[in-house]
Amino acid sequence: MPTVLIIDDNPAVATALDLLFSLHDIDTVAAQSPDEGLARLRRGDIDLVVQDMNFHADTTSGDEGVALFHAIRGQEPDLPVVLLTAWTHLESAVDLVKAGAADYLGKPWDDRRLLATVNNLLELSEARRELARHRGAERRRRDALSRGHDLRGVVYADPASERLLSLACQVARSELPVLVTGPNGSGKEKIAEIVHANSMVKDGPFVALNCGALPGELIEAELFGAEAGAYTGAGKAREGKFEAADGGTLFLDEIGNLPAAGQVKLLRVLETGRFARLGGNRERQVRVRVVSATNADLPAMIRDGRFREDLYYRLNAVELKLAPLAERPDDILPLARHFLPEGRRLAADAERALLRHAWPGNVRELRNVVQRAALLSADGDIRADALGLPRAPVPMAAPPSTVDEPDRAAIEAALARHGGVLAQAAQELGLSRQALYRRLDRLGIRRD
Repeated sequence: MPTVLIIDDNPAVATALDLLFSLHDIDTVAAQSPDEGLARLRRGDIDLVVQDMNFHADTTSGDEGVALFHAIRGQEPDLPVVLLTAWTHLESAVDLVKAGAADYLGKPWDDRRLLATVNNLLELSEARRELARHRGAERRRRDALSRGHDLRGVVYADPASERLLSLACQVARSELPVLVTGPNGSGKEKIAEIVHANSMVKDGPFVALNCGALPGELIEAELFGAEAGAYTGAGKAREGKFEAADGGTLFLDEIGNLPAAGQVKLLRVLETGRFARLGGNRERQVRVRVVSATNADLPAMIRDGRFREDLYYRLNAVELKLAPLAERPDDILPLARHFLPEGRRLAADAERALLRHAWPGNVRELRNVVQRAALLSADGDIRADALGLPRAPVPMAAPPSTVDEPDRAAIEAALARHGGVLAQAAQELGLSRQALYRRLDRLGIRRD
C-alpha cells in the first residue's frame, strides 16, 4: 500500500487523517515537527506528504511551512506535497503551489476532495516512478551496449536507435553482407562504420564509395580498378575500391544507383570474391565484407527491371532499417546538444521548437540548423527564433478560449486532463486557485 507522511503539530489531525486514509487502503506515518518529518522522510518509503503550514500556537505567518516545503523539495524533488492551512489569506500557499506543491486545502478539509487529490497524486507518483524505472533500465542497457561494443561515438537515447545499434553489433561478427536502409541524412554511413568496428575484420581498412556521386561509366572503374588505356583519360593502371578494401569492409552508399553492368560484376564478386580490372583479363582475389546502403525502394526497382533481384538478395542477407529522425524523437535533443559548440546551450523554447519540427532532412538537417543558430546568435542560450524553423500552425478545430475567461468546456477539459486536481488545472488555465473556484461555483461544475 502507498504511505502518506503527515507533518502536523496537532495529533488530532494525524489521527483523523489516519482513519480516513486507512479506510481507502492508504498507510500513514505521522510527525509533529518539521525536523521529525524530514528525519522520517530520509528513511524512505514515503509516497506523498501532507504538511501543515504552522507549528507553534503563536505563529500564523506560514514561514515554518514554507521552509519545510523547500526542505522537502531539497530531499525529494519529485515527491508530491499537499499543504494544509487554516489561514484566511492564502497568498503564501498559492506561491508554494506555483513553486511545485501539488495542492493546498483549508482546515477543516473536505474528505472527498482530499481523498480525490491524494489518490490522483499517488497514481501520478506511481506512474512517474514506473517511468523512472523504465528509463533507468534503458540507461543500463545503453551503458552495457557501449561497454561491450565500439559505437564510434554515436549519440542516441531513443529505444528505436538502441534496438538498431544492438542488432548492428550482433550481426557485425558474421561475414554476411548487410544492407542499411533509411532516408537521406539519417546516419546510414555511421551504422556501416559500427558494423565494421565490431566485425572480425575491424583491423582492416574501411573504404566507402558513394555510387550516386559518379557517372555510370566511372563506377565500375572505381569499384574494380582499371588498366592503363581502359577508358579515355586512364593513362596508368589504378586499383579499385575492392582492392583497397581487401581484408576489411567496403561500404557502398546509394547502391540503387549502380548501373546494370556494374550490378552483374558486383554479384560475381560477392559470390566468388574474384574480379578483373576494367580493360584487363587477369582475375584478382579479395576478401571483403560488403555493407551497402540505400534510400531507394529496391523491391520497386526490381519490379521495374532497374535492379537485379539476385543481387538484392545477395546484398540483403541482413537488413538494418534506420528510422527517420522524426520517428525516434528521444534522439533529437541529445543530438542537438552534441552539435552545439562547447559552452553554448539551448533555451527551453528552442528545445520545444526542435521537438515540434518534422525533420525531413533528418540528422543532417538537425546538425545544420543547430550549428547555424550557434554561429548567428549572440553568446548565451540559443532561443527558438535563432533556429529559423517554421512556426507550428495554430490548430483551428475549436474556437479559442481566452486565458482570463475560459468557458465551461475548457475548464472541464483541464480538470479531466489533470484528474480533478484543481491546482494543476488552474495552472494550465492561467488562473489562481481561488479564481478557478469562483468559476466552478458560477458554472455549477462539481469540485470533486
